[in-house]
Amino acid sequence: MFKQKPVRWLQKFIVIFITRPLLMVLVGINIRNRHLIPKDGPMILVANHNSHMDTLVLMSLFPLDILHKVRPIAASDYWLKNKAISWFATHVVNIIPIDRKREDKQIDPLGPIADALNGGDIVLMFPEGSRGKPEQMQEFKSGIAHLSRRCPDVPVVPVFLRGMGKTLPRGTAVFLPFFCDVIFGQSFTWNGNKTAFMNRIKSQFDLLAQ
Repeated sequence: MFKQKPVRWLQKFIVIFITRPLLMVLVGINIRNRHLIPKDGPMILVANHNSHMDTLVLMSLFPLDILHKVRPIAASDYWLKNKAISWFATHVVNIIPIDRKREDKQIDPLGPIADALNGGDIVLMFPEGSRGKPEQMQEFKSGIAHLSRRCPDVPVVPVFLRGMGKTLPRGTAVFLPFFCDVIFGQSFTWNGNKTAFMNRIKSQFDLLAQ
């Protein structure tokens, strides 16, 4: 099983002196329903995905004293591809790496995520699977339903991100200033039916996107 410990002081340093100032100076972040931001785990935060900024922005919104419990799910083939990126991803971003190619069919892909939730962590999940075209939301994959069925008492918090795909879109390293919205929705839990659960998520995001 993949395990690591985040370097807490470095996490806080980056959020306080890099991420938050960057967002304040170059990006206009409008946070709606701030009171719905999780104060503790376990929790599954579900968001749409257009940019590498998505993870950093969401992490910057949490209180510093629980930052070490915020665990983004990320592709191991990208984030563990070399030592420098791997160290940053595991010790600062504190990712839960998953194998998108499923080369070893004996490995339980949801196991590490369920373990993190059972340990009281806040898991950041992007059910589209990868960053899509700027400001175009793709269909959510059903992995979120399987995870929620496995951890039925863990609340799911939807959060809609608007504008991140313009700020740092996929395929570019050029940072562009744009106004961005982060809109939190009401939490819900597993309802016992995969189709109904996925429909619930879709309707929540349709509402938040208005």
